[in-house]
Formats: sequence, C-alpha cells, structure tokens
Amino acid sequence: MVGPETVRMLELGHPWVVADAYTKKWPGGKAGQTVELCDGQGRFLATALLDPQERITARVLSRERVRLEKPWLTRRLQAAIRLRSEHADLSESDAYRLVNAEGDGLPGLTVDRYAGYLMIQLYSAAWRPHLKLITEILQELLSPLGIYEKQRPQKTRELEAAGDSKNYGRLLAGSAAPRQLEVRENGLTFLVSLEQGLNTGLFLDQRRNRQDLMKRVEGKRVLNLFAYTGAFSAAAAASGASLVTSVDASPGYTEWARANFGVNHLNPKRHEFIVGDCLAVLGDLQNAKKRYDVILMDPPSFSTTSRSRFTTRGGTSDLVAAALPLLNDGGLLIASSNHQKVDLAEYLKELRRGALQAGNELRVISLFGQPEDFPYPVTFPEGRYLKYAVCVKDPK
Repeated sequence: MVGPETVRMLELGHPWVVADAYTKKWPGGKAGQTVELCDGQGRFLATALLDPQERITARVLSRERVRLEKPWLTRRLQAAIRLRSEHADLSESDAYRLVNAEGDGLPGLTVDRYAGYLMIQLYSAAWRPHLKLITEILQELLSPLGIYEKQRPQKTRELEAAGDSKNYGRLLAGSAAPRQLEVRENGLTFLVSLEQGLNTGLFLDQRRNRQDLMKRVEGKRVLNLFAYTGAFSAAAAASGASLVTSVDASPGYTEWARANFGVNHLNPKRHEFIVGDCLAVLGDLQNAKKRYDVILMDPPSFSTTSRSRFTTRGGTSDLVAAALPLLNDGGLLIASSNHQKVDLAEYLKELRRGALQAGNELRVISLFGQPEDFPYPVTFPEGRYLKYAVCVKDPK
C-alpha cells in the first residue's frame, strides 16, 4: 500500500515511489523484485520494481499487471529501438542512446550504442538481478560486437571532478573494444573509452546541440569553457572556426581533446588548449585583451579544482559575468547545464543575473534540450534535464 500523496503522483503518471512512512511498513523485500502498488482501499495502481534501500524505493514498470520476464522485456527493448529508427536523425552518427530509462518505460536503466558496442548503466540496484537477461536480449536483437556495463559508484560527481580514471567499465558479453574506440557523430570522429573512467568521453545528449554549433562558427573565434574531451571544440574547428580556445582543469582531458582534433585531421597547433580553472582563465584572458565571437560554457553540475568550486546553482551567474567582457557585441554566448534539479526558468534567471552583473543585455535566440534518443514522459519533469541556451550579446 502507498500513501495518498504517492497515489496522487502515480495517478498523474509519475514513475517513482519515494520512501516515506508508508513504504517503511512494507514487508521485507529484495532489490529487483516486482511488486504491485495499491492505494488504501486495495485498488491496483501499477507494477513496480523494488529497491528497498534507496530513496526511490520503487520504480513503475507498467500501469498493468506484468511479469518482468523475457517476453515483456523484449517488447520494451524493441519499442526503444524502433523509436530511434523512426524519429532520431542518426544518419551520420553511430553513437547514441538506445534506452533512456523512464523515457522508454525502463526506469533506472540506460543503454548506449558506441559504434558496434553497447554500454549498459544501472541507476538502481533493482536492475542488477536482471542484468543477465537484459544482456541476452540485447545480443539477440542487435548482435553487437560486445556489451559493457559502466558501473556507477557512490559520490560519482565528486569522483568525476577529481578526474578518477579507474576502470569502471566491464565486459559482459562478446569481444573487448579497443582501449580508444572511434565513433561517429554528425560525420565527425570521436575517441571514447568503454572501460576507463566514470564516463566514456562523449556526452551523447549534446549531439544535436553540437550540430547546431557547427552551423554558427565559420570564420569565428570560439572559446569553449569546461571543454572536457573537446567534442564541441573539434566540431567548431571542423566547421571552419578561425580559432578555437579550449579550457579545462584536467590535463588528461585536454590531451584527449587534442587527440580528438587529430582523428579529424585538424591541426591542434592552429588552436589553443589551456589547462586551468575556468574562472581564473577568464580573468587572464581579459587581462590579455582577448576577444571572441562565440563563447560556450557547458560545466558539469559539480566541479572542483584546487582553486575553486563550481556548482550550477549560484555559479552560472558568476561565470556569465566573467565571460561577457570577452565576447564581442553581437556575439553568441551559449550556456548549457545538465543539472536535473535546476529547471529552465531558474537557469534563465542565472543567465539574467550574470548579464546584469556584467552590465550587458542578453537575448535568447534558441533553446534546446536533449535530442530524440533521450525521450522523457510528459508526466516526468525530471526527465527534461538538459538546458542549452543560445544568446546574443547586445551592445551596451
């Protein structure tokens, strides 16, 4: 039985049951069990996957009575594959999301494609007992060269900020991928790692946004802050940007960015790569009287360096204020955030605070989110996490 507040949320279509006084009275169960959710009168509401030790203690699989067995799971995975083939523009890309958790009716489970390989991630221990079955079905449906799982340890954000490069990926089936695997996105080549690190080196949810950037940068000077492995930078350079300056706090990611230039036959020596804290580097660039036509900022939702601490909430406005003096009038400020807990309205307020602090006017000309392979239910606002705002700087 679930409480009245959970009943209301489930009737509105939300897929989560958050732990409360009612769930604490549930009989003991193990992660991965399916349970039937009922209201106080015993009326059936949904079939859910149990994860009793977590804050999200159950995730809805269906509004009907179902069994989490091979036929049902096969149909769900087939539907996810069909959605991509019918609705996503993947003609020049072989790296994309194949299963997007709640967006494909499999909450807490994602599957990504990287060329001939698949990468599974479990965002809930409830899927762990079903991992072998998932792997078996994916092999039958797609015949990949190999299937990996990228494990998600506790305190992922802090580990990522510290540049943790341990092997979090493990091969579940098939043959091993090269240590640096080449994938295609928008006709460009990028290097990814299926074993090393917490992430693969390419954020697939920015594919369409990188495609948009490619249309805007010919002959322009571009500054890419929090450049990571340089996917946006390589996209800009390949599209005719006269200069791309990439800034990131990690020497390892910066070398990876240079390698991404190399595999696209772009000479990294014609561009700039700066290792350092982005706010500090912005000050140095301003002192050097540098100016740019496009400034892109796509910080992680949590980032630490020895010199500063950045978080999306509160940090974005300072970053915008520091960047705008380097942007030519009429230039583009492109600001992006993947922080799920900061909604679009709040994010635009952060951009406004930064613009006011710098004494500038910013006009939003485009707003994007994640692409078609990252669907989300309209009943699940948490699913629309990516914010990508293209803004024009007006003269003072």
